[in-house]
Amino acid sequence: MTRRWQPYLVLQACLILALASGAPRTASAEIVDVELILAVDVSLSMSPQELATQRDGYAAALKSEPVVQAILDGVHGKIAIAYVEWAGSGVQKVIVPWTIIDSATAAQAVAEQLTLHPPSSARRTSIAAALTFAADMFAESPHRGMKRVVDVSGDGPNNQGGLVIPARDVLVEQGITVNGLPLMTQGGYSSVYDLPDLDRYYQHCVIGGPGAFMIPVNDWSQFPEAVRRKLVLELARNPRPQHAAEHVVPIQFSPPAADTDCEIGEKMWRNRSWMWDNR
Repeated sequence: MTRRWQPYLVLQACLILALASGAPRTASAEIVDVELILAVDVSLSMSPQELATQRDGYAAALKSEPVVQAILDGVHGKIAIAYVEWAGSGVQKVIVPWTIIDSATAAQAVAEQLTLHPPSSARRTSIAAALTFAADMFAESPHRGMKRVVDVSGDGPNNQGGLVIPARDVLVEQGITVNGLPLMTQGGYSSVYDLPDLDRYYQHCVIGGPGAFMIPVNDWSQFPEAVRRKLVLELARNPRPQHAAEHVVPIQFSPPAADTDCEIGEKMWRNRSWMWDNR
């Protein structure tokens, strides 16, 4: 090899490394305080009224004064948010793509997007696929968050699309926090796959990463306040003590060890696979 080709080869190697590392994206990415994905369960065990309650609860929380103030108080005063509805392994629908919220007006605009069309449900429950989808969304995000969070709400355990712990751990290994909102409510469609201790399942099998926590919802009347409270804790740079002291629903922080069967949903599905599934 002649010496005159060496600079060209060095340049080519640098370009390959830059592309592999994603340097072009990060170089032009808009820096925000938090990149947040709201991943919301729309499996068939949720009634139309419950689906509407979820949408309305998130819309109300996003435009509430405490949430907007938490966003504006950040180092950069802005976040990037996306809203995804999920069910089985092949069902992940982006309702709100990556959008910047940097004012009350921007928050109002995102909330309005959630009310444009009614939500639709689908079969099965794949938290694992929802988390994998979230990982892809983070990888493709045009923003760069000082903190990255995926916020999973759901009313049942994973029963399709791979195991939930490996999917969660992929995110955690990338420094992404997975928080949870287990819906332990009554009034929807009952299912043979209902899990009485869903909060423990979320605590041990779903949430993870830096500062991970969950807020269980035991009644739909708690839902709007639970969402608002969780968003404030996720977005506030220094959450005020009164936020943590509110008594509407308890906060559960991720424990150091797990003692719950994280494959319970898959086992329940296999054991009752002869029945028509409404989740």
